Amino acid sequence: MTTGKLAPLVLAFGGIALLAQPPSDAARKLQLEYTIAHYTKYDYRIPMRDGVKLFTSVYVPKDSAQPYPIMLERTPYSVGPYGIDNYPPLLGPSELFTKEGFIFAYQDVRGRYLSEGTFVDVPAHKLHFDGPKDTDDSTDTYDTIEWLTKNVANNNGKAGIWGISYPGFYAAFSLIDSHPALKAVSPQAPMGDVGNGDDSYHNGAFYLAANFGFYSSFKPRAGDPARPPVHSLPFEFGTADAYDFYLRMGPLSNSNEKYLKNSNPFWTDNLKHAAYDEFWQRRALAPHMKNVKPAVMFVGGWFDAEDLAGPLKLFRAIEKNGAIAPETLVMGPWPHGGWSRGPGDKLGNLDFASKTGEFYRESIELPFFMEHLKGKGNGLKAKADSVAPKALVFETGTKQWRRFDTWPPKNATALELYFDATGKLAMTAPAAAGFDEYPSDPDRPVPVIGEIGVGMPRDYMTFDQRFASKRPDVLVYQTEPLDHDVTIAGPVTPKLLVSTTGTDSDFVVKLIDVYPNDYPDPNPNPTGVHMGGYQQLVRGEPFRGKFRNSSEKPEPFTPGKRARIEFTMPDVCHTFRAGHRIMVQVQSSWFPLTDRNPQQFLDIPTAKASEFQKATERVYRGDAEGSGVRVLVLNQ
Repeated sequence: MTTGKLAPLVLAFGGIALLAQPPSDAARKLQLEYTIAHYTKYDYRIPMRDGVKLFTSVYVPKDSAQPYPIMLERTPYSVGPYGIDNYPPLLGPSELFTKEGFIFAYQDVRGRYLSEGTFVDVPAHKLHFDGPKDTDDSTDTYDTIEWLTKNVANNNGKAGIWGISYPGFYAAFSLIDSHPALKAVSPQAPMGDVGNGDDSYHNGAFYLAANFGFYSSFKPRAGDPARPPVHSLPFEFGTADAYDFYLRMGPLSNSNEKYLKNSNPFWTDNLKHAAYDEFWQRRALAPHMKNVKPAVMFVGGWFDAEDLAGPLKLFRAIEKNGAIAPETLVMGPWPHGGWSRGPGDKLGNLDFASKTGEFYRESIELPFFMEHLKGKGNGLKAKADSVAPKALVFETGTKQWRRFDTWPPKNATALELYFDATGKLAMTAPAAAGFDEYPSDPDRPVPVIGEIGVGMPRDYMTFDQRFASKRPDVLVYQTEPLDHDVTIAGPVTPKLLVSTTGTDSDFVVKLIDVYPNDYPDPNPNPTGVHMGGYQQLVRGEPFRGKFRNSSEKPEPFTPGKRARIEFTMPDVCHTFRAGHRIMVQVQSSWFPLTDRNPQQFLDIPTAKASEFQKATERVYRGDAEGSGVRVLVLNQ
């Protein structure tokens, strides 16, 4: 949830340089000159139905020969630059929109910066309103569009909304009881379910590094509406080693005492709600994706460290509940927000063999809004008489875009990958049963990366996992080299049969593409990493074991007693090429990406350091009850 309007936000360990490197000073100067020459800026305080006024900057084309649709972004990160004569270099999702010509409106959401009212972090949709003046963000969006269409000159009566991350959440919110003028919405990396799958918790495990870094700076406004401070000091970690910092922090209960001093209720709320309780359930948007009227294009990145699950979950909700206009899922080989600028041809050590970011902006994003707001072009259709695809996704491995009329693809079939003896990953059920075990020590957790660095790198999902496969507290299962390509398209479902000597434990499952030992390095090799034998993380997710039967009501393990854990990881579209191996790793910590489990049945945010203990974990394999991973494949 940490993407700003256009510029990257950097929050040391927890924050991410979310977007690609900005353009050069010379390029920004030319962009700014163009924007000032072609647009006039107006600042408004738009009244909502309860009388609260929301600050909104509007940029109107100086060419009035034709009417223009309105492009709106609502954000908690400020609509700056403030001041009637201060312009950003670009307007809209990309430079293409600036030059095409739209009316652009940016709004500080309720209680942020120059907008009146009280801000609620991840606000909930109200199922019942107490009279005509009661509000939530769906009514604020409705009232904003109503005012803009009636008061901004030369608009064509149509509006579109877009946004990345937190602004993407507000874009998705606009789909609830939407204004009739709202014709096209693109929630990009939206937080669809913050309490389970997006920023805060994944299957009960708290995403520690990202949230601590974010909430050390993202705080409630003190006092009346005001511009952002000219200078604000980031949190001082005092080291470049996030693993060391968070380990020395100790248990989560130390975070306020040592560092934040109970100064941020948003952080404290996260710690108060370690289960998927009513607090989180009310903040989930998926249940409200009903009777959606605008055309919708959900956008996400296969390597999004923050909100990978959001676009997938919201897309499925609309598919289940029905929509009046077309809805499409777009997934590319990007980190959080990485599609919005930069070529998109590389990420970390991976090369995608094409400029996927430029292709998205030119051939997907702009055509979507052009069709629905200006009535021009074919939009996402392949040709004039065709229909838009349900899914337009980049297939990693083969490095190509694919179009599907359903997602997951209707011809995908289930394939079980079974854990077998001696570290084998089998495609047929093993005849013999057994188990593998490993130690889990909270004082020496498995790191998320194999080097000194941040706690959640923006591209950690591309990282080489060879460092983890060599640890004694990580189980490794892999196939023989494949004799044909295997394409996985859809969700990944771990099915574990486990036991622990503790009363609670985490289980992290990672799906990995193992490159052949003779895989060639790029020439030149800019990173110095040898790709022969590279273990590329394709998908990984944690699961907090006490939530195995209910995400709301945790249950302890009985030490030594076997228990079943089955959960769904976010989708992939990846081809394991012939000669590669499919690998699965299982471990019980992923630090400091996720918080440490004391391995006792406790309220973890209030646990004391003395309550953390070692445990021995067993994963049972073989026969019909054994452990493995289910995937959907397009070819077998």
